[in-house]
Amino acid sequence: MFINSKDQITIPLTQPLGETVFELVGSSPKSGDARLHSLAHILIPPGKSSSAHYHKVAEETYYILKGQGRMLVDGREYILTPGQACLVCAPEVHQIFNDGDIDLEFLAVCAPAWTPDDSFPADES
Repeated sequence: MFINSKDQITIPLTQPLGETVFELVGSSPKSGDARLHSLAHILIPPGKSSSAHYHKVAEETYYILKGQGRMLVDGREYILTPGQACLVCAPEVHQIFNDGDIDLEFLAVCAPAWTPDDSFPADES
């Protein structure tokens, strides 16, 4: 059994384009040593985005909690709003933008659990 909350994460993963990742359940001891899936709460301020990237192994699902996201998946554009889920399969290149005026918040589930060695910049595809 492992319990965690966003408020307990004192040093979230901050990405260069403005995305902040709070890993709630994951493959590290600080996040439960999960192997088969991971769960993160992600915040992207207005005007910011994730980086364009892909995974060779993991499937990733985003579930939008707040705000609106503009999602690019293999060059196709989608708009995501609260209550919607988006499945991204390996090795689809994906990036999410916050073009709105409030924070974009969503949950990201990866299966198997996300690890840094399974995230690749889009230019390495």
